[in-house]
Amino acid sequence: MGYLGGMKHLPLAAVLALLPALALADSPAPLGANGGKYGDWTAATYGTGAAKICYAFTTAQSSKPDWKSRGKVMLTVTERQGSRDEVTLTPGYTYLKAATVSLKIGTTPFAFYTQGANAFTTSGGAVVTAFKAGDAVEATGTGPHGHPVVDSFSLTGFSAAYKAINAACP
Repeated sequence: MGYLGGMKHLPLAAVLALLPALALADSPAPLGANGGKYGDWTAATYGTGAAKICYAFTTAQSSKPDWKSRGKVMLTVTERQGSRDEVTLTPGYTYLKAATVSLKIGTTPFAFYTQGANAFTTSGGAVVTAFKAGDAVEATGTGPHGHPVVDSFSLTGFSAAYKAINAACP
């Protein structure tokens, strides 16, 4: 069984929270001859067989407010056996208890719930469909001190990165 098999007792949210860090730390396999780069998005796989995970991610192009102690801000779409279109926002800080986040693609908002240092949606398929048709994403949430935080992401290259992860994790 792959590396994540040893973490089967962790809640799904905790595993998802660790995914980008684990993948980056353990050298994922980039998808495509372009080193996994598709515009502003990167596509990669981690693991093999039933434990194989495919994901596309991008980092925020801008954040307001912009503070130096904040960690990396990432938007990730993950595909794995038994779970499709998992959309996660990692804000680079721990959310306040019961904080909410809204992602807006064009004029369409999507609600996300928070757990620790990540935000998730139960509408992954709809969010991915909007990503394919959109140009940019604006994520608005509550920062660690209760003030609004707005992060902007590009969707340039998302469709190609998404196609690559779906081909690798059908």
